[in-house]
Amino acid sequence: MDTGTGPERAAPEWSGLPRGLLTVRRLLLVFWLGALALAAGVLLGVLAGPGWAAVALLPLALLGWGWVLLGRNWRSWRYAERADDLLISRGVLWREETVVPYGRMQLVEVTSGPLERRFGLASLQLHTAAAATDARIPGLEPREAERLRDRLTELGEARSAGL
Repeated sequence: MDTGTGPERAAPEWSGLPRGLLTVRRLLLVFWLGALALAAGVLLGVLAGPGWAAVALLPLALLGWGWVLLGRNWRSWRYAERADDLLISRGVLWREETVVPYGRMQLVEVTSGPLERRFGLASLQLHTAAAATDARIPGLEPREAERLRDRLTELGEARSAGL
């Protein structure tokens, strides 16, 4: 029986992000919180006494908590290419799903900073007519980022030419 809601869409085929992104984020966490713990321990130990140096354990506790949260956040990122749009989903407590129609894309760029290049990663940035629908996919493998850029640009040109 037809309910009048149109043809059912197949479930999108989701792709996750490479593990290298998680590695980079965890290395940054260890570097910054480790440096903070060391500096706090040394400074407080010298200036206020050895008992106060225990305050340096706080950044180490944050490091453990952050380690777990980064893993959960990394697992929450995913994207899917559909016939008319690109879906980007992320978030652990607050899920956010962005739908970017191909015909609305104005610019697709691939960026890679020094740390991303060192770990073989790149980010894809999508700019649309409305700034509110701009989207970003971080930590992709460079080949995948370039493939997506080329495909999205091609689909965007085809969709906007039909307007």
